Amino acid sequence: MSKLVTIYGGSGFVGRYIARRMAKQGWRVRVAVRRPNEALFVKPYGAVGQVEPILCNIRDDNSVRAAMQGADAVVNCVGVLNSIGKNSFDAVHHDGAGRVARIASEEGVGQLVQLSAIGANADSDSEYARTKAQGEEDVQAAFPGAVILRPSVIFGTDDQFFNRFANMTRFGPILPITGGNTKFQPVHVDDVAKAAEMAILGQVEAGIYELGGPDVETLRESIDRMLKVTQRRRLVLNLPFGIARIQAGIFDMIQWISGGLIASPLTRDQVTNLGYDNVVAEDAKGFADLGITPRAMAAILPDYLWRFRAGGQYAAIQNSAKNLRTDG
Repeated sequence: MSKLVTIYGGSGFVGRYIARRMAKQGWRVRVAVRRPNEALFVKPYGAVGQVEPILCNIRDDNSVRAAMQGADAVVNCVGVLNSIGKNSFDAVHHDGAGRVARIASEEGVGQLVQLSAIGANADSDSEYARTKAQGEEDVQAAFPGAVILRPSVIFGTDDQFFNRFANMTRFGPILPITGGNTKFQPVHVDDVAKAAEMAILGQVEAGIYELGGPDVETLRESIDRMLKVTQRRRLVLNLPFGIARIQAGIFDMIQWISGGLIASPLTRDQVTNLGYDNVVAEDAKGFADLGITPRAMAAILPDYLWRFRAGGQYAAIQNSAKNLRTDG
């Protein structure tokens, strides 16, 4: 019988790419998610019955253990960008990661891959970064052979980075940002999935790997790149951190009053994170150690940001027609 991998959060942005890769490897893939009915799109990644979404709550021991039964490898991709209700940073990034690792050890799982993030720091004033680091510590304590992947900001067709800012350009001539001088090292989602695939297959030594693409840019430079690809002109307004914190505080208050029904578009914790560069450390292991050459943004962004151009998929045709009229 083919091997089995359980991917917690396997229908998410990164998880679905890992699921697709493992299906191509001939593995059976169990996609453990809170809402399996919303993850049915993963089933065609493999042959009939090869990829199956199942119900799992990472906050519950019995649920995590049931999803792991018979698994040869486990990947934890569960993460949140906004701490809401029971799905808090501590419950998901810290306790959830530790729970998966502890149960994986008890169940005798062969390989464990934990998806973390660059900037994970137990002493950080950001709860997101602090709980990511605490989760890493628990994972390594319970499962010393684990591979921990720390990507920088991840880009790809369904990302929450370039797509978010590109969508904002539709609503006015001004594009407000915060942390315009903060450096990022965007990494393509499938490059991260490739690293996870290698770890699942036992081709990676245990430890922490920081994953960043070939381009290091400030947030402002990445926004300018996005505007060029989408062929839009916008006034990029870099708001001071003080003003951003005030705005985020108001958004957080609305989120709290609504009981999480109205999610904050910008939280105070996110503003805090924007104050720190998000790039691979000089002494960190990374893609070079894995033998992976990460893809550049220039080769990928036009493939999915074209839909934000004024003419959408017809923008190129319209530009060609204008050039013909000019030449004529």
